[in-house]
Amino acid sequence: MNGMPPKKLILASSSIYRRELLERLKIPFEVESPDIDETPFPGERPEETALRLAEQKARKVAQLHQDALVIGCDQVAVLDGVQTGKPYTFENAFAQLKAMRGRKVVFHSALCLYNGKTGRMQSGIVPYSVTFRNYSDERIRNYLEKEEPYHCAGSAKSEGLGIVMIASMEGEDPNALIGLPLIALVAMLESEGIEIV
Repeated sequence: MNGMPPKKLILASSSIYRRELLERLKIPFEVESPDIDETPFPGERPEETALRLAEQKARKVAQLHQDALVIGCDQVAVLDGVQTGKPYTFENAFAQLKAMRGRKVVFHSALCLYNGKTGRMQSGIVPYSVTFRNYSDERIRNYLEKEEPYHCAGSAKSEGLGIVMIASMEGEDPNALIGLPLIALVAMLESEGIEIV
């Protein structure tokens, strides 16, 4: 741990859901949106995309805050080995949910903690599996009109109405599905000298 911990903790994300999750730890932090290109590289595996983007987000914010610990996150959903990203539109979200009904989708949540002072990067992937219900087209439309989950990987916002689309979930940390694996983050923070309680 090279001396004293950095002065501040920054969440490199524009997600209000990640912010709410981090608030559960009851430690002071700031939020800054990294604004990067999230396009996957050709031939890149979904897990590699998520990890690369999480690390890129953290490094970008750390350039402006070299005394900080920066948390970077990204998430991709995978169906039959194919990456499913953020839909951005009603039409794309409808197609995603139609393809996923009655199927199992794995959400790969990438997390990294970057120390701007020492250059130390801790990172990893926390997978979470979701089996979707065999819902109707009408239910998809109703859900999308009420929830508008166009900035969520796979169009499934489990922390909101998306729960009605889900049959079952499985994984080590339910927070990973929302986009910030807190169990892994606590271990990373502690290894940087930040005790949560």
